[in-house]
Amino acid sequence: MSNWGKRLIRQFGDAAFLKKLGQFEGIVSKILSTTMVVVILVIMVDLVIVLGQNLATSSPEGFLGQVLTEIFGLFLSVLIALEILENITAYIRKHVVQVELVIATALTAVGRKIIILDLEKVSGVSLIGLAIAIFSLAISYWIVRSSHR
Repeated sequence: MSNWGKRLIRQFGDAAFLKKLGQFEGIVSKILSTTMVVVILVIMVDLVIVLGQNLATSSPEGFLGQVLTEIFGLFLSVLIALEILENITAYIRKHVVQVELVIATALTAVGRKIIILDLEKVSGVSLIGLAIAIFSLAISYWIVRSSHR
């Protein structure tokens, strides 16, 4: 075999390939985590702007309606983004996707959807779908938690 052929085999051998793949995963994970930090900062700025505008212009009665729902939605968006960042960070540390954390994030996201839901604009089928999603996620979370004990 020629020197070129031997070099090609070394360069694209299993160990070298896995090393390059691990480096690629590391780069992608770091880009994702940096991007998620930017997303969290943008959501926080949006939250501060919405809160400031609504506190300055809303009456106490109006504040308890749609405005409060919007603010809760933004708060939960920050929490969801933080949980996603935690998922990415856990992956960078252990190179394993933590299923329990992913399910908890999904539960928070569905909970946020229910909190900001305008019941006058949602069909019964959508509500049933959300109920099934919550039930499925809750059972999944319970199963994962039980299996870790």
